[in-house]
Amino acid sequence: MSRCLSDRSIDHVVIERGEVANSWRTERWDSLRLLTPNWQSRLPGYGYQGEDPDGFRDMPEVIAFIDRYAEVIDAPLQINTNVTSVKQGEGGYTVSTDQGDWACRCVVLATGACNIASVPAIAEGVPADIAVLTPMDYRNPDQLGPGGVMVVGASATGTQLADEIHRSGRPVTLAVGEHVRVPRTYRGRDIKWWMDEAGVMDERYDEVDDIVRARGVPSLQLTGSQERITLDLNALTDKGVRIIGRLAGMSDGKAQFSGSLRNQCKLADLKMNRLLNTIDEWAEEAGLDGEVAPSHRFDDTRVEKDPPLSLDLNRGEIRTILWATGFRPDFSYLDVPVLDRKGRVRHDGGVTAAPGLYLMGMQFLRRRKSALIDGAGDDARDLSDHLAAYLANPAKRTAS
Repeated sequence: MSRCLSDRSIDHVVIERGEVANSWRTERWDSLRLLTPNWQSRLPGYGYQGEDPDGFRDMPEVIAFIDRYAEVIDAPLQINTNVTSVKQGEGGYTVSTDQGDWACRCVVLATGACNIASVPAIAEGVPADIAVLTPMDYRNPDQLGPGGVMVVGASATGTQLADEIHRSGRPVTLAVGEHVRVPRTYRGRDIKWWMDEAGVMDERYDEVDDIVRARGVPSLQLTGSQERITLDLNALTDKGVRIIGRLAGMSDGKAQFSGSLRNQCKLADLKMNRLLNTIDEWAEEAGLDGEVAPSHRFDDTRVEKDPPLSLDLNRGEIRTILWATGFRPDFSYLDVPVLDRKGRVRHDGGVTAAPGLYLMGMQFLRRRKSALIDGAGDDARDLSDHLAAYLANPAKRTAS
């Protein structure tokens, strides 16, 4: 957004609570790599410049990439500055920080969708002698005590951490709810290449039937690795991870699991095959069938005949629970009446009902790729156009 505002000669400041790329520096586990290939980190006026476009950046590389971008665009940074409130007033906003106040006509909320780990209320029933943590606390298996680990949640974070912890020698149980299964590679190309080329990632928020539902879809079961492995439930089962249903309740230290595991897996298989059908159709229309590997389908997700529906945590089999149950944004600093009852900003493609207040970096904000590094540029171009038009004529304000 800063680059797009500079292109329009709009005076602005970028306020950051820590250093540049603060979340990547302080809230990620050690082995994490981006789920998107290096070539897909495309920002306005900047992109990947290394010799491994099909690789996946680790955290130091991600930090260096964002650091370098801030330098290249000469972003007007105000780092180590914590915003305490954003209030609306006549003619604009007051942004209060621990370093003083800012007066401005517009505000762009780019604090992201993953500020706070979402932990379900049933966590309160976990026995006191079981260690609990979230992916924001977790760094590597060495910080875990001995004994079994239950990972709750089977999206990208849950599957990656289940795999890593299992490889450390600890027994791992993975509680699986709704999830999105995709292969890392398909017909000889990365799945992200197919989704990008076929236009899947560019689908707009006003082109889907249920945008609320689309914004709540879990992240893809993907991992970035040199081996380009597919890390789905079948792969985890083959490694020895125990797969059980969604954690549905907790009573007297006993965990209860949903009996819907088989149905959830069938639904994930169905949706994966729909995506592969879309890719196959596009490949045929684009004349690529002769240039790539033949179309094929993957084995259905294997589920044991009678997955357990309960587990007595008092028995000592599980010594740690890792809540990979998603994240939520933190708008506690926002004193503008644009929040819904769940604390989320109401918006139309990033344009809020408060004149001059914009939102970025959320799931499916304007496009399916909005929450990715690769999606920030297109959203910023759209929203900076709207912002510039608002500054030129505050009385005329329409979403577009």
